[in-house]
Amino acid sequence: MTQTIENGSETAGRRDKRGLVALVLAGVVAGMVGLSFAAVPLYRLFCQQTGYGGTTQVATAAPDHVLDRTIKVRFDTNVDKDLPWQFGVEQRSVDLKIGDTALVFFKAHNDTDKPVSGTAGFNVAPESVGRYFKKIECFCFKQQTLAAGQSIEMPVTFFVDPEIVEDESTKNIEEITLSYTFYRSDDPSDVAAAPRDRASGS
Repeated sequence: MTQTIENGSETAGRRDKRGLVALVLAGVVAGMVGLSFAAVPLYRLFCQQTGYGGTTQVATAAPDHVLDRTIKVRFDTNVDKDLPWQFGVEQRSVDLKIGDTALVFFKAHNDTDKPVSGTAGFNVAPESVGRYFKKIECFCFKQQTLAAGQSIEMPVTFFVDPEIVEDESTKNIEEITLSYTFYRSDDPSDVAAAPRDRASGS
């Protein structure tokens, strides 16, 4: 009888240990899943705060002083292959004084016969100027939805922070390239092929 009780206790003990191990493993898996979901927004926040990878900054107002030094800003526009839009800029570059604001208009056109949504990714080169390139207004702050065949103008208001000349790694930079790439942000199955695609038979 005593042996039966001991065997029962050992079995129960092993069952408890297995249950504890399973619980720990489940917790580890849940933690890893949570970290994977948090990684993207945390990385984005890090880039926005530091300018890492050429990530531009957001500002609410222009600086209170303008330097007597000009810098050239070029614009590069791209569209991902899954987004049936045309996307460009009215002027390829601007020359502005450091600390002064510039207003530039970009254009987008939906080539399909149904609404399509897109979101713009962006960065600047050289990457080291990311922390000093600041936008007050930008279409890239939110998703854009274009109706069938719609064309729109999208403004960007920005400035180059005067602190750029106080940084040893950026003080001698004379040219910056601001790049945008539009990506599809809706369900492609809801939209018919673009007219030019249908005409080619693809």
